[in-house]
Amino acid sequence: MNLETEILQEHSKAQSLKIVAWVGSDKSRFKALLDLFLHGEYRVVQRSAGMVSKIADIHPELIMPYLDAIVNKMSEPGVHVAVKRNVIRLLQGIDIPQKLHDIVMNSCFELLADAKETIAVRVFSMTVLNNLSKSYPDIRQELRATVYDIMEHEPSAGFRSRAGKLKLY
Repeated sequence: MNLETEILQEHSKAQSLKIVAWVGSDKSRFKALLDLFLHGEYRVVQRSAGMVSKIADIHPELIMPYLDAIVNKMSEPGVHVAVKRNVIRLLQGIDIPQKLHDIVMNSCFELLADAKETIAVRVFSMTVLNNLSKSYPDIRQELRATVYDIMEHEPSAGFRSRAGKLKLY
């Protein structure tokens, strides 16, 4: 399979699931997908982001050796929102290595507080920060204050729902 051609062929859920199934738990196939995600052309990066996230759900062990690069990718200037959304999404469901806690916390607080950011990115960031607050109880108060501030200005239903589930509001 020519992975880049398949990614560009069609932008659909069916095509994404086909590629995710093809990658499966194969380390070399995942590395090929990850190389496209990290270094590919803009559209390839955008489309592959969801596939990387989906594979992380199914085979989290595949992403762990590359987690530094994956986290750094979301901070690149001009990165598509799909990259940020899917990187933060996958961070919700894994044990983030301690060496990445600072960068992930800083990124998530920035994304959460950014009124121009999408609700999905902000909600996923809230969840990652909530998860990290179990190891760093001191950030819980800052997280709550940030959520309260956002609720005053932009209380979307999705944001309100997640804040309530996490007992942050």
